[in-house]
Amino acid sequence: MRDILDRLVAFDTISANPNIALMHYVRDLLEAAGVAVTLVPDATGGKANLYATTGPGEGGVMLSGHTDVVPVEGQAWTKPPFALTESEGRYYGRGTADMKGFVACAIAAMLNAARRPLKVPLHLALSYDEEIGCMGVRSLIDMLALAPVKPRFCIVGEPTAMQVATGHKGKVALRATCIGREGHSALAPLALNALHLAADFLNAVRRLQAEVAATGLQDGDYDVPYTTLHVGKMSGGVQVNIVPNHAMMDFEIRSLAGEDVAGLIRRLEAEAEAIIAPLRAEFPEAAIRVERLWDYPGLGTPPDAGVVNFVKGLTGANGTIKVAFGTEGGLFDQRLGIPTVICGPGSMAQGHKPDEFVSVEQMDLCQAMLGRLVDRLEAGL
Repeated sequence: MRDILDRLVAFDTISANPNIALMHYVRDLLEAAGVAVTLVPDATGGKANLYATTGPGEGGVMLSGHTDVVPVEGQAWTKPPFALTESEGRYYGRGTADMKGFVACAIAAMLNAARRPLKVPLHLALSYDEEIGCMGVRSLIDMLALAPVKPRFCIVGEPTAMQVATGHKGKVALRATCIGREGHSALAPLALNALHLAADFLNAVRRLQAEVAATGLQDGDYDVPYTTLHVGKMSGGVQVNIVPNHAMMDFEIRSLAGEDVAGLIRRLEAEAEAIIAPLRAEFPEAAIRVERLWDYPGLGTPPDAGVVNFVKGLTGANGTIKVAFGTEGGLFDQRLGIPTVICGPGSMAQGHKPDEFVSVEQMDLCQAMLGRLVDRLEAGL
């Protein structure tokens, strides 16, 4: 496992970069052990998903992970981000927690399983572009949707400190494009400032967030127990003496299961219309247009589901948790009907930060869990 992790961290698979060299490394490693491997490349050939299977029969368990990582620019690393450093019981490097640590354990488990007389198969699904909206895995899901037989269970190995997580919120990313009328700043009141429109719309988002927090759905299993609306980026303008005629605001909704997300979006579209309507007579070009950029579904596996009891049996866990971050698990569950849980080494508290790490202890626990999984597959589940 450690050698595999060392190699994985060394690949600079920031989402903007290709991951094909990493996938070729994994493919060659697995095929040399007799594992059947399929690559699902993107249109450029620079990125790919990977799907691998070892063992006979139908169903089985799928281990799922993504291979892309977030950027390191602007972060004060004291250790090389793309070289594995082991120090004081920790493995340091970009992606060690999120989530090449689990991927290394899963690959090692596949190699172990390939040497065993399994009665039930083990599958491995590795994706790209998870960090920018779970985008890459969708072509892999399309491939699996056409398969005559699908895995019985899925374990997504995002970092949960090896606790069994049954749920996370869904997410939709949106953009508000604001159109005003340009002018000289000396005559600013005679123009229509698009950034001011964006600020008015931002306030509408904040008001709706306050309402949802106070009166909306609640789920105490989450650190933030309600649906959240968050503005992450605003841009517009050329220079200070020009009234800007264009501004954009990117925002998101992270929703609890059962939330009427479409209804929230309609509320915001109505707020946009209320901002623009009084301005149309003087500025007929004025507009605030809301568009959906991308989304992924939440995960809400029942706590008494078979996959939950199965994975709890592998880890020795008594209870379950829910996680604040999104995963590909909702896509496997909703698009393919594969019961899914999240369980992997490390903590997201260390992810996306300088000197990212996963502890050796957590990796040992993950390897032990996957070792018990292979034992169960050999026994026929």
